[in-house]
Amino acid sequence: MDTILTARRLLSRRGFIGSVAAAGGSALLAPAAFAAGGAGAGGGVKPLVFAHRGASALRPEHTLASYAKAIADGADYVEPDLVCTRDGILVARHDAFLNETTDVARRPEFASRRARKTIDGQTHEGWFVDDFTLAEIKTLRAVERIPESRPGSAQFDGMFQVVTFEEIIDFVAAQSAAAGRVIGLVPELKSSAYFASAGLPLEERFFATLAAHDYTRRHPVEIQSFEVANLKYVRDKLGRRANIRLMQLVGAPTQRPADVAAANGALTYGQMCTPAGLKAIAAYADVVAPPTRMLIPLKQDGFLAEPTPLAADGRAAGLRVETWTFRPENRFLAADFRSSAGEHARNPAGSVAEIKRYLKLELDGFFTDDPALGRAAVDG
Repeated sequence: MDTILTARRLLSRRGFIGSVAAAGGSALLAPAAFAAGGAGAGGGVKPLVFAHRGASALRPEHTLASYAKAIADGADYVEPDLVCTRDGILVARHDAFLNETTDVARRPEFASRRARKTIDGQTHEGWFVDDFTLAEIKTLRAVERIPESRPGSAQFDGMFQVVTFEEIIDFVAAQSAAAGRVIGLVPELKSSAYFASAGLPLEERFFATLAAHDYTRRHPVEIQSFEVANLKYVRDKLGRRANIRLMQLVGAPTQRPADVAAANGALTYGQMCTPAGLKAIAAYADVVAPPTRMLIPLKQDGFLAEPTPLAADGRAAGLRVETWTFRPENRFLAADFRSSAGEHARNPAGSVAEIKRYLKLELDGFFTDDPALGRAAVDG
């Protein structure tokens, strides 16, 4: 029983990262949010700033440049979304579909790889990561996903490679040592059911990579997924380690997790976000992470409505509550915070104001495409 209580204390909002640093003997300096576990609710501890795909509003996503910018701008954690190459290597891309974030469509040598696939209920036609070896993936270059809104980021198109999970861990460890502070990793296991069906299950590869690196054995790793079965499997395999949390991502209320849908199950994200559903999540995960608009919805006119009970219900179930994703362009902001500069215009002040409005819900953390603005909202 003492062991169980100790594990729970280490994973509590106040005990998590401070305990990790003490147990690992780390000489790195943990920011206040880390030392106290990053709790937003109660105790006055600052919420954690998660760099969504790095500083993806400013650099092409999932590149070392994006992660470097995020760390320089004060992110507490950086996010690699993990997918798998044909030869079984975990690389960072938002999903298996390569068209939107690489120059693959302009590579005549890969024209014959064009395919049509349905992944997580969505059908795409183009090029897919599991049809390429790592050596082939390394010949591609990253591009900005939404250049019409992020022309500054698009200026870096073609400069950076797709990186592996191992390269990201080494890079974050180096940046952490250089900065003298702990930087967490918040990897997402993408499309686990799909990759398993393709003969490329993610989880064992992921475990092996975590175990192979001193940094991920000792420093904070928050593992996320929109699926359910894979998180339960991760909990079963990794247990309740002091440096690891599990985050259950949730999508639109009427949607089903991809693994549930593949098994013809009926469970929806809306059901998962009821008090009973949140209690079920707490049996295997430490965090529930809904989209922002499930916490404070938009009215028909685009302005914010009243908050839902989800944040309070999550805390009542014993879960941390973290949300995704704040973006700094007018097109993504609630009408309360937009400027008159145009749909695609960057609006830093509006983004900071929107984040601050959501932080009144006493969130434990949040994802942002622009960590400098997230840092300003937390510290300002």
